[in-house]
Amino acid sequence: MGVNISDIVPSKERGLEDFRGRIIAVDAYNAIYQFLSIIRQPDGTPLKDSTGRITSHLSGLIYRTSNLLKEGMKPVYVFDGKPPDLKKETVKARSEARETAKKEWEAALAVGDIEKAFSKATRAAKLERPMVDQSKELISKLGIPWVQAPSEGEAQASHMGIRDDVWAAASQDFDSLLFGSPRLIRNLTITGKRKLPGKPIYVNIQPEEIELSTALRSLEISRDQLIDLSLLVGTDFNPGIKGIGPKKALTLVRKHGDLETIMEKEGFTIEGVDDIKEIFLRPETTDEYSLEWTEPNEEDVLDFLCGGFDFSENRVKSALDKIAQAKEMEKQKSLDSWF
Repeated sequence: MGVNISDIVPSKERGLEDFRGRIIAVDAYNAIYQFLSIIRQPDGTPLKDSTGRITSHLSGLIYRTSNLLKEGMKPVYVFDGKPPDLKKETVKARSEARETAKKEWEAALAVGDIEKAFSKATRAAKLERPMVDQSKELISKLGIPWVQAPSEGEAQASHMGIRDDVWAAASQDFDSLLFGSPRLIRNLTITGKRKLPGKPIYVNIQPEEIELSTALRSLEISRDQLIDLSLLVGTDFNPGIKGIGPKKALTLVRKHGDLETIMEKEGFTIEGVDDIKEIFLRPETTDEYSLEWTEPNEEDVLDFLCGGFDFSENRVKSALDKIAQAKEMEKQKSLDSWF
């Protein structure tokens, strides 16, 4: 989940149309986990093909991505590589939480509590290696570039933003800001009406734009201090200090200036501070990538999804039509610019 600093970081509500013409690096694992969590049957069962293979991730990729392209965006998906060693405990805890949620989902199904079953199922989503490979294959067939990060996908997406190769990073997590992304877009792939967990209430989720420079000016701190603040709250690489939330952490950073002084004056201890800061300030990234958008191979997409995973041909063709319309509009704009 990354660091949660939503309480203090200012954001602006946007519409998908606000990102027209923008190149956006999408945190692939983050988006795919969303698809696996949300795109399910009413009882929480994920979408599957006739052989029992889960297809929720592919459904999300084809239909949500076609909407982004229809709005004139240029998405590039960035996939995680090997996580830093300091993330092992977080990865282990998440795996255990998924197993617990799976058991609770099965228990709710057994007693016929469908609403509870769905709620628990969304937390039991597990991304398997074949799903990653299938996702990359579909993205390629859609003519969209993807980048393999050597380590954290958010670090790579942020690096691409710092190089000005992309306009923003898209993720639900705030870590992109710690990695230095000039902009972070949240809710990009889950825009629309969503049911609140455990409640018969639906809310309309809109994209949010967070500009790093604006956020730092508003908070009256530097990026280094934002990282210090986040270590107090807790990141994927450390548990944080019990009882310290974003607002209190901000107060401490403003009062003492840096994490080392805070620990000395307040009596806090955070293990591996220098190593954690190194991950955010000098993450492992690559410049070996190419961003090129091409026409989707419609025949290959149909064969892959409909022939391989039992997707509805009409629905897939509808998504491909959206992409074709977007490409046509792009060509027309390019032509108009000559006159």
